[in-house]
Amino acid sequence: MKQTQWRIQAKKADFEAIGAKFGISPVTARLIRNRNVIGSEAIDLYLNGKLEALYAPELLPDMDKALLILKQKMDEGKTIRIVGDYDIDGICSTYLLYRALCRVGARVDYEIPDRIKDGYGINASIIRAAAEDGIDTILTCDNGISAIEQVKLAAELGMTVIVTDHHDIRQDESGRDLLPKASAIVNPKRRDSVYPYPEICGGMVAYKLVKGLYQLFSVPLEEWEDLVAFAALATVGDVMKLQDENRILVKEGLKHIARTNNLGLRKLIEKNNLNPARISAYHIGFVIGPCLNASGRLETAKLALSMLLTEDEREADELAGKLKELNDTRKEMTAKNVELAAAMVEQKYADNWVLVVYLPECHESLAGIVAGRLRERFYKPAIVLTRGEESVKGSGRSIESYHMFEALVEVQDLLLKFGGHPMAAGLSLAEENIEAFRSRLNEAAHQRLTPEDFIEKIWIDIPLPLEYITEPLIKEVSLLEPFGQGNEKPQFAQRGLFIRNARVAGKNRNVVMLSLMTESGFLMEARWFGEGDAFMEEMGGCRHMDVIYYPEINEYNGRRTMQIILKEYRFSA
Repeated sequence: MKQTQWRIQAKKADFEAIGAKFGISPVTARLIRNRNVIGSEAIDLYLNGKLEALYAPELLPDMDKALLILKQKMDEGKTIRIVGDYDIDGICSTYLLYRALCRVGARVDYEIPDRIKDGYGINASIIRAAAEDGIDTILTCDNGISAIEQVKLAAELGMTVIVTDHHDIRQDESGRDLLPKASAIVNPKRRDSVYPYPEICGGMVAYKLVKGLYQLFSVPLEEWEDLVAFAALATVGDVMKLQDENRILVKEGLKHIARTNNLGLRKLIEKNNLNPARISAYHIGFVIGPCLNASGRLETAKLALSMLLTEDEREADELAGKLKELNDTRKEMTAKNVELAAAMVEQKYADNWVLVVYLPECHESLAGIVAGRLRERFYKPAIVLTRGEESVKGSGRSIESYHMFEALVEVQDLLLKFGGHPMAAGLSLAEENIEAFRSRLNEAAHQRLTPEDFIEKIWIDIPLPLEYITEPLIKEVSLLEPFGQGNEKPQFAQRGLFIRNARVAGKNRNVVMLSLMTESGFLMEARWFGEGDAFMEEMGGCRHMDVIYYPEINEYNGRRTMQIILKEYRFSA
């Protein structure tokens, strides 16, 4: 099992002065500094930023050109086809562009590739089908930046292509971007981009294009603001860092989700028994997002898009129910494959530094999720391989010290296809190369890494005695929401708490309820979510524990009490 090392953040600032200036406590000021928000302007934006603070669409490269082309095509009565992607970012991007183009009177339809049949992004068959359908212009979203041959084919068939994307751009030997010859390429990752914050998702790029389109056609700004929920869904669902304008967008998007008029989204919230007024980034990442993604994983992403587009309440209800069922099936399939993969690791690959697990029967759309779970459980880079129609396909998830894409570059002679980033990658290879692939990755890892690299660092914001927790402090800490990647939920810590009692609760015995006492005799209720029986077995006869926690208010039957949620723990005698 994984090892952890607890470390305390030691970033410096005048927390008293920051607190006085912005009307917050020094504790909250320290939390903001720990998230690398520095300077009065940045702090003010962090605490008070609204949609008007988002960067202007025209700062994106080729945005003006893309808008001009779209207007010209509309004036000429040409047909535009949006080509999205099958994940939540692609679905929301397609929804935003389709809604907006319909609103300004364009002749427009959409296509989303099939994950298994088509694979990621626009391909030759989609382009040929568009030509046969008399499509004049293809507008990509959340894909297209690497579609050099595909865009060339579209041009040969007489079509105009506009690419909107956010993915990294490959470069040639001289460091120049390798770009498709599209009529416009809107991507903040371009080397010539002046966009202030390039770490945005495809949905945000689409949202900016929609704003430009609405300005061009004098559509009221309020209508653009009303679509912010879908850019927020895409941002959280695509695991973008909740920093800079992303955080502002998601913060405002959550407010709009609470009062959304979108029938499909309302029904999906209802099917998952969520309170619309209390939707958080967590609910997007772990409930709503997975439902949208499940359609593209197990059937077709067009189900999710149809749900968002429908104006018929009965249809919205049926489609939302379908997505919930698909996600429940996906969760069952995932859990089964995670346990199978974990058992293989423990039995065969426990000493490996890079985990390569072959699950022939695992649905290929689940490989990335299973790899992520292995990475979390063992704190090692993990690649899960499945049997595809023509070859073995795989998806990997990494740890901070291991650059997965560079590792794959070194063994590319074994691969049929690959791509990715430092923390995630996808690949395909011949089945007979699996053992060589595993062996060479591990050999290279042993040359570069040390055992220290496989100890997970858990960062504590502030060692805060439980006696300091108050309702006003809990309320103030909530100013830092929404929490997520890059704006993690604060982590406090205290040592040497006495365990007065502990018991397992929950239908699945996945909650441990504890009563903890400080040396001064101060009592606090605590909760830990996980395998309850395993927790009790580990605790054994131990009577003290060190904890990393997050405080919150528990409201039950009209009663409000303070409690802490345990994130990490260590037992002592």
